[in-house]
Amino acid sequence: MTTDPNSAAPARPRRAVDSGPWPAPIATEPVHATVRVPGSKSETNRALVLAALADGPSTIVGALEARDTLLMRTGLRQLGVAVDKTPDGLLVTPPARLAEMPATIHCGLAGTVMRFLPAVAALGPGPIEFTGDPQAEGRPMGPVLDALYDMGADVTPGTNALPFTIGGRADLPGGAIRLDSSTSSQFLSALLLIGARCEQGLTIEDIGPTLPSKPHIDMTIAMLRERGVRVDDSRHGHWRVEPGPIAAKDVVIAPDLSNASPFLAAAVITGGQITIPDWPADTHQPGDRLRTILAEFGARAVLENGDLTVTGDGIVHGVDLDLSEVSELTPVVAALAAVAREKSHLRGVRHIRGHETDRLAALEAELNGLGSHVHQTDDGLVIHPRVLHGGEWRTYADHRMAHAGALLGLLVDAVTLDDIGCTSKTMPDFSLLWTQMLADSDEWLDRQIAAERAAGDGDGR
Repeated sequence: MTTDPNSAAPARPRRAVDSGPWPAPIATEPVHATVRVPGSKSETNRALVLAALADGPSTIVGALEARDTLLMRTGLRQLGVAVDKTPDGLLVTPPARLAEMPATIHCGLAGTVMRFLPAVAALGPGPIEFTGDPQAEGRPMGPVLDALYDMGADVTPGTNALPFTIGGRADLPGGAIRLDSSTSSQFLSALLLIGARCEQGLTIEDIGPTLPSKPHIDMTIAMLRERGVRVDDSRHGHWRVEPGPIAAKDVVIAPDLSNASPFLAAAVITGGQITIPDWPADTHQPGDRLRTILAEFGARAVLENGDLTVTGDGIVHGVDLDLSEVSELTPVVAALAAVAREKSHLRGVRHIRGHETDRLAALEAELNGLGSHVHQTDDGLVIHPRVLHGGEWRTYADHRMAHAGALLGLLVDAVTLDDIGCTSKTMPDFSLLWTQMLADSDEWLDRQIAAERAAGDGDGR
């Protein structure tokens, strides 16, 4: 996978779910709708892992039903964990010990699966083989595999990417390790999640130049502490997880705030209004930064009584943003910047070259393909707005690239996504929610017109 800022777009991967071309619907009026987004993928997969390692059964309410979370559930079952759907939610029952039979776990293109489950597998005898989608073989894995080896696991020698094999042990020593998490915060979260189950606990020193997506680290630590795990993060770049039990805990998963981004951004670019219900007042989800990010573009964001409402006035301003802690929002933010009035500079996202695709190269190629003027920097993008035109928007099997393309399609006629099915990764009903948003907006406009006519008739009587 290239890291050259001046490189061409990454090669098109085999599609995760090939649904064929999808003409992005255009918005003929400002959008006005209430959109309920499904549960958080990040919270769901962390809750599943912690429940699998807990000292008793746990119920997870509101868990996301999407490809990434289904892959996590399947992988845990292969390790001997019972994951059952009940009327109350997902009932997760950990085994007395992880499965001793060899297994092959398919990770798809899910970063949390390919990083978290090898760490869990290191706590059992194995051997467990890990595979994934073809494009997953380009995602970074070396630092977490090296760390698991240093902790006492048997890792297929000489590998730093999928596929690989983990042979673990129930008495995994753990101890002190050094880790470079600069290419993915998921490396650190994976080790933190299993630290309490190591014989010596786990002491981690981060040796990377940067630590991206810190809110996800904070989320991991908060969820550990909620289950009675002692974590000391008082020293910058150092973490200590004490050995001990992980308490079983029933949890309710909040909506996925990052998946709300294309809907909220739709209000910004069309001058409309979108409300997302059940927005948490206190959360470690990076998507909560949308409230300030969208305000930078000129929108108004109000959180009241658990509902976040974003209102745009149709004028989108250029921005200069450091997205290092919220890098997953980059595609939608870049799409907004492409229709702004002024130049925008997006910074701090060098590491997203190793996400589902090389997102910087992909955004540069696809935005320029619609007539924008975009170039990569060492750690981001500079976006000069231009009048855009229709054309094919390639998704690269990346759900967030699909979100960005659909967003631009609201303003730009004849934008066609090559594959909307890749959104099944974290939001299987995305296209339905998107078209429903537009249908609800039409109904809102009809009600407004009817109310104005009724008011006019009243004035004439």
